[in-house]
Amino acid sequence: MAVDLSPIDESLLAEIANIHGMPKGAFNIRKDGQLVERHSSANIEISTKSDNPGIDIRIKAGTKGETVYIPVIVTQAGLKDVVYNTFYIEDDCDVTIVAGCGIHNESHQASEHDGIHTFYCGKNSHVKYVEKHYGEGTGTGERILNPVTNVVMEENASCEMELTQLRGVSSTVRDTNAELGAGAKLVLTEKLLTHDDQVATSNMKIELKGDDSSVQVISRSVAQDNSKQVFNPLVIGEAACRGHVQCDAIIMGKAKVTAIPGIEAASEDAQLIHEAAIGKIAGDQIVKLMTLGLTEEEAEQEILEDFLN
Repeated sequence: MAVDLSPIDESLLAEIANIHGMPKGAFNIRKDGQLVERHSSANIEISTKSDNPGIDIRIKAGTKGETVYIPVIVTQAGLKDVVYNTFYIEDDCDVTIVAGCGIHNESHQASEHDGIHTFYCGKNSHVKYVEKHYGEGTGTGERILNPVTNVVMEENASCEMELTQLRGVSSTVRDTNAELGAGAKLVLTEKLLTHDDQVATSNMKIELKGDDSSVQVISRSVAQDNSKQVFNPLVIGEAACRGHVQCDAIIMGKAKVTAIPGIEAASEDAQLIHEAAIGKIAGDQIVKLMTLGLTEEEAEQEILEDFLN
């Protein structure tokens, strides 16, 4: 072990990756720009990049039922951590990848982590990718997270991506890009929570390049206090394909949410749909829960948890 973990570190890992102690199988845990511990498995090899900070994860053809963990934690004030992680998933795999970053900042300096993740999904492979971002600390220093996610999917590959921002992230710019080959299927769910004066921008560009490719984008967000969110999805249909973008947002206080739909058909056989709904919590929902004995604040919190789960 290159770096010892404190109780704060362990709490962050539990929050973002549900890790308690060192996980089994393949994993890579990073803290403040340094390796904590790494293990490969018989089918999943993790190695250090030679050209950029970060790792290469190579998953052998036919690997099924395995999970790889690659969480990052930041506790050093003033640190700007950048990593480039590349996943090479060969054909006929069925695997889960758990990532995410937690920042603990008690200082007046900004702490930042920018993770650039690129996925190459082989033919007929299925990948589930779970990423959570979280910030905490009483200091006034910003907690900044700017993830970039790039996905290239070959024929009949499928991918489920769950991208979640929990509380405490001062600002974020999230860029998600995907290219889908014939028969490839992507389900992309993004959940964002902002509060106080936080700002969040989510940019997406999904290119449906192959016949019978499809994408479903589900955005669910809650903006509280004076926070601001911008959701900027673009789905481009270049073949006989299907695309559906759904944006649902709840506004509380003086928050602001902007959804900018973008669908572009470059084929007459592309079927693309965008839906957006933004508004406050319905009063009758709160009243209904209050009849069960909850206070107004408890009822509101339960509605928010159900919405983001």
